[in-house]
Amino acid sequence: MVSTFHGLEVAKRGLFTQQSALYTTGHNIANANTPGYTRQRVNFEQTSPFPAASRNRAEIPGQIGTGVQAGSIERVRTQFLDDQYRGENNRSGYYEAMSNAMSRLEQVMNEPSDNGLAKTMDRFWQSLQDLSVNPEDSGARSVVRQRGKAVAETFNYLANTITTLQKDVKNETDVTTKEINSLASQINSINKQISEVEPHGYVPNDLYDERDRLIDQLSGLANIDVSYEETPSSADPLAMGKATISLVDENGQALTPKATLVDGAQNTVQEVKVNYSTDNPALVSSVSVGSTNYTMDEFSSPGKLRALMDVSGYENSAGETVGVYSNMLHNLDTMATSFVNQFNSVQQSGESLNTLDNNDTPPAFFSLAGSTLKDGVQVGLSASLDITDAIKNDLDNIAASDASALAGNGDNAQALADVKEQNDPLLGEETNLNSFYEALIGGMAVDAQEASRLSNNSQTLRQSVEESRMSVSSVSLDEEMTNMIKYQHAYNAAARNITAVDEMIDRIINQMGRVGR
Repeated sequence: MVSTFHGLEVAKRGLFTQQSALYTTGHNIANANTPGYTRQRVNFEQTSPFPAASRNRAEIPGQIGTGVQAGSIERVRTQFLDDQYRGENNRSGYYEAMSNAMSRLEQVMNEPSDNGLAKTMDRFWQSLQDLSVNPEDSGARSVVRQRGKAVAETFNYLANTITTLQKDVKNETDVTTKEINSLASQINSINKQISEVEPHGYVPNDLYDERDRLIDQLSGLANIDVSYEETPSSADPLAMGKATISLVDENGQALTPKATLVDGAQNTVQEVKVNYSTDNPALVSSVSVGSTNYTMDEFSSPGKLRALMDVSGYENSAGETVGVYSNMLHNLDTMATSFVNQFNSVQQSGESLNTLDNNDTPPAFFSLAGSTLKDGVQVGLSASLDITDAIKNDLDNIAASDASALAGNGDNAQALADVKEQNDPLLGEETNLNSFYEALIGGMAVDAQEASRLSNNSQTLRQSVEESRMSVSSVSLDEEMTNMIKYQHAYNAAARNITAVDEMIDRIINQMGRVGR
């Protein structure tokens, strides 16, 4: 037989359950602006009906419902959108860092403009042509010396500024590495907290939110794969378990050997460390994850960290230097080497005012001091380029005339001006100084444009996925207000039900059973 107080118990369960839903709605509203928060909902469940199917069950026409209970409180989140967002966030992290670096390089090169290297060299060539018309004029010689000095200083400025950019990127690489290690450590700490809660049958939704927020941040720095450890048998079916995070390549394949940042099974973290070349501290030589060392060819996980290393430069397995800034420095050294070698060769094949009488060889115009020869290129020349002391101290050392040994002959000055159009195998096949520099700037502009385009595309896609994710997981105040009214009315109805049952019991207890009075 059903208890006299069955109605009260059913109404009480309704009160408690609607109250839980109201509390959850309040929690959602309170966290409407909390970054990474996922709205939660109460899953209502019917309690077991009476009587239960058994041999000694009560003989009544059917089962009577016993009310409702809050079965679980779960986050409204879609794993597919999380995976999609992290993929786009990873691409955005790489191309954004690359685009910023290319933008800074474009600002340094400053082409085309009146202050760039191309215009400075044009003025130098023009001063030599002017000298060829008046080879004995000291004013024209002075202009050639000053224009030559300006060319050297422009080379110096470009090389030194790019070297400074390399140091800045190196510092940013170190900061990014620390950020990766910090995020991995925080995720591991949350894993431990989750492992202490889940075995008791609870679902720590707020800890899941915080862990997902950290994983989202980590996905922008390196490409990661997230898997979850199996939960204990006592855990709620909604429990997610501890997260294991590994670095993967651009195709989602594990690095070789496998690089595990956060080991959920062991509750351990392996730190990432960027190692630099001993010969050039600006170049990355390898990356360590824990005790495992990866060459730059093996460490193929895209993201902001990889972009910074691609920008600054690194040594590949063949011992070659690769990187945006490193390549630009090498190209400037190559151009400076070709320029100085050709110019000094023509200078020393002519005659200066000082050598017209003694048949000595004129001094070099530009100095190679401060550079070292490697594979035909004077490494470091663009940073140390300068005119020689002989030219600085005596304008008459400029060889304006050819071997005819006539002071009024300006043919060698014209030959010096023609150096810009002379092909040099060091620069490439059928390539002179002008075409080499044009190709250099053109290539840089195309790369910068491409990086900017890909950065914008990836940001747009990331924003699109984020909006889709927010439409599912974020708090809608309109919806929460509607839910609040719905639960409030249900709570009021349950309370009214208690009143009705109370009146019914009052009728039985106080207004019946008056026999014998």
